[in-house]
Amino acid sequence: MTTPSPHEPVYADRVYRSPMAVVSGVLLLALVAWLCGDAVVRGGGSARWIGIAVALLAVPLIVAFTLRPAVFANDDRMRIRNPFRSIELPWAAVDAVRAGYSAEVLAEGSKYQLWSVPVSLRERKKAGRQYSRREALRGKGMAADGTGSEPDAPPRAAADRAVDELRELAERGAGRPGAQGGVRVRWAYEIIAPAVVGAVLLAALLATG
Repeated sequence: MTTPSPHEPVYADRVYRSPMAVVSGVLLLALVAWLCGDAVVRGGGSARWIGIAVALLAVPLIVAFTLRPAVFANDDRMRIRNPFRSIELPWAAVDAVRAGYSAEVLAEGSKYQLWSVPVSLRERKKAGRQYSRREALRGKGMAADGTGSEPDAPPRAAADRAVDELRELAERGAGRPGAQGGVRVRWAYEIIAPAVVGAVLLAALLATG
């Protein structure tokens, strides 16, 4: 095995995120802005404060579960941005990257889910059916002309392809000098704090009528 040179370049991050989640997040934020904005501008009495409290609670949560999740990976490390935490994993610390019912990475005895790489069992089944039909048609063609060929590689669902790429990066980069170190976890207080303030304010407003 060749030891990577410490002078090897680190290329730009590959970014993995769910386009459907991003679109949903933008639409939900627009809805909250419309409803809460209308309450603040036109509402009277406590309605304005309720609109502000709902916005404080809803906007961070929408961002957390739709726009925020992403995985950034380069030759040295992976950075996972989940709803309420960010996890940085040098490749040397990664034990496995896998996709079962969810995409996840194992490192230092802990398991971290990849929220931005959703696993679709329906997509897997669809890919399997397409492969089966293609192979059946190819088999009929071979029987008709008496020739044979190597079977095509089965198609992969998007989540499985992403996990394959991340696994390859982990295996290739584990020995790099820049890929050493331990896992670092940071809570997303910029998401948690305003959501808590909004929840407390909304509860107080509803309790006082």
